[in-house]
Amino acid sequence: MAARLSGGGGENRLVSLPLSRIRVIMKSSPEVSSINQDALFLTAKATELFVQYLASYSYKHGRGKEKNALTYSDLSHTAEECETFQFLADILPKKILASKYLKMLEKEKRDGEVGEGEEEEEEEDDEDEAVGEDVGS
Repeated sequence: MAARLSGGGGENRLVSLPLSRIRVIMKSSPEVSSINQDALFLTAKATELFVQYLASYSYKHGRGKEKNALTYSDLSHTAEECETFQFLADILPKKILASKYLKMLEKEKRDGEVGEGEEEEEEEDDEDEAVGEDVGS
């Protein structure tokens, strides 16, 4: 049924996403050996509905209404702020300038070095205490 509906490239298609690509993605999973045509169609339709919902939610709750456009920042804001879409936060990160990212990396590196230095001092103190206890007994 789904193959006939998606075959012609006409306007009567019930699914906009290419079923062949979805089949390739589904087959990339090692647990999948064969894909039922109905399962393929339902996966495509569910994906379309999800993307539509994400886009409309992002448009309504973002700055899209002001600009009459949906932007990447609207999508990333939705992924970060809305609990329903938080699983997309890694896929839709907020855009930052490369210079800010480099500064963040440098700061993390400095903080990491400071943290390691403190841990080393604590380990040395622990070793000194252990040696002192052995000598004292």
